[in-house]
Amino acid sequence: MNGGPSGFHNAPVTRAFVVASALFTVFFGFQGRSSKLGLSYLDIFGKFRLWKLIVSIFAFSSTPELMFGLYLLYYFRVFERQIGSNKYSVFILFSVTVSLLFEILALAYLKDPAVNLVTSGPYGLIFASFVPFFFDIPVSTRFRVFGVRFSDKSFIYLAGLQLLLSSWKRSILPGVFGILCGSLYHLNVFHIRKAKFPEVIASFFSRISWPSTGSPPAAPARNIVGSATPFTARQVERNYPSALASATEPTEASIATLVSMGFDRNSARQALVQARNDVNVATNILLEAQAH
Repeated sequence: MNGGPSGFHNAPVTRAFVVASALFTVFFGFQGRSSKLGLSYLDIFGKFRLWKLIVSIFAFSSTPELMFGLYLLYYFRVFERQIGSNKYSVFILFSVTVSLLFEILALAYLKDPAVNLVTSGPYGLIFASFVPFFFDIPVSTRFRVFGVRFSDKSFIYLAGLQLLLSSWKRSILPGVFGILCGSLYHLNVFHIRKAKFPEVIASFFSRISWPSTGSPPAAPARNIVGSATPFTARQVERNYPSALASATEPTEASIATLVSMGFDRNSARQALVQARNDVNVATNILLEAQAH
């Protein structure tokens, strides 16, 4: 499944969150405290260890969870490219805050004395992202394995299922709350999808210059939804006239994939013609055309 250009190009907020999550997990792992990072009733309502609320947003409690979690966070950078860094920052804040609130309410209701009833990690953000993944990302290819039908989206769902069941009851609870948060965002509760941070805050992540392997030179974060205007189509046509005249017509699935990322249909079709129906190459062409 294509998630757009490789690396963190046009996804500075995702890059910052992935790096923070990895650093928090490694830091507590070296101290041998990873298994103690989860939330429990005694932590919040007995000993008032409120620092655990912050840590639980970023740090995973085991290496397998870290691997699957970072893979999914990295893949879901496509949503930052789709709605822009500013609105994606709002999506992150909404997801982690509301899911954390649900977790606290669940701990208060259950009053289970068990240690670490809720596992640590950005489960709220990851599983909230599965809601727009389900509704907004089209299936590009379908295939069968031993008679069972799969699509290119199946691998992402399987990675999510592995993460959801990684700590059994401790991970199912925050995963379900994450899906609930994603559903609330999708339903535009309190008009949350229109909310934006002041530009000075949103641009902070764009100035963070961590290297990102495989990505093109970093560009200022911006909302690409609707920004692929007819100018982009003319730019593609001007840059690659001969290829547009001779290449075959791209598939409807490939065009739909690019349109779901925020590019207009005509620009997406022309870029795919030039890229010989390679979605990754076509995405790079469109982004380069926007930069000119």
